[in-house]
Amino acid sequence: MKAILSHDVDHITVWEHKDLIVPKFLIKSTIEVLSKTIPFRDYVLRYKDLAKNKWQNIEELIEFNKKENIPSTFFFGVNNGVGLVYSLNNAKKWIKRVTDLGFDAGVHGIAFNNLEEMKKEFNTFKEISNLDQFGIRMHYLRNDENTLKNLSKCGYLFDSTEYTIKDPYKIGDMWEFPLHIMDGYEIFQGKPWQYLKIDKIKDLTKRKIDKIESKNLKYITILFHDRYFNDSFSTWKEWYFFVIDYLKSNKIEFISYKDAIKELEK
Repeated sequence: MKAILSHDVDHITVWEHKDLIVPKFLIKSTIEVLSKTIPFRDYVLRYKDLAKNKWQNIEELIEFNKKENIPSTFFFGVNNGVGLVYSLNNAKKWIKRVTDLGFDAGVHGIAFNNLEEMKKEFNTFKEISNLDQFGIRMHYLRNDENTLKNLSKCGYLFDSTEYTIKDPYKIGDMWEFPLHIMDGYEIFQGKPWQYLKIDKIKDLTKRKIDKIESKNLKYITILFHDRYFNDSFSTWKEWYFFVIDYLKSNKIEFISYKDAIKELEK
């Protein structure tokens, strides 16, 4: 089994938000610090980050992944919706930065139930990225019975939206890589905020990785949001370090979506 890591870029700045994202974030953080599931230092640092107007940690995460020889993929929105509101100019800037640093970029899709809008996102990303082949993951993993078929019609190389434990499979000319592990699902465990301590979260994640490995899948796919690669989210950052170390201790190699497709199509 090999591991494929990816990162959804949901936010670039704090001030881009005119919605309720920031107030909700502050409420959740207050609940977490009062319930002592996060340290007070995290709480203070989160307020400092608001003042910095910085809600992305793309370069920091790339630097770490490079050191660990992890060829990860970053998914960017080229459309707004459901709390993803950064500009197309910011998307273009960071897509270029990611690809210049030698990493893959793809679409973080908003449109999931309208083929014409889905095609528009594909064409927009292709134009601003200058890439011919790329993949997609839907924001919040939104999909209906036609989403994957329509993504294939758009021309995507791969998708990683379906959340289930199974191997990659083809839909038309597009490869579907089911997503197995996502940071938020592991850390929140069904609640709207963190209520477990890191040791318990690690144990639950370890059991899930072991379960996936026992099924003899070709690949395990893991999502970690770049925003949480920050000392103000010490649980999330420690969880990511733990996942990397645990995979390495089990002799699991890291591979990109594109290289995995080359293997599958041999």
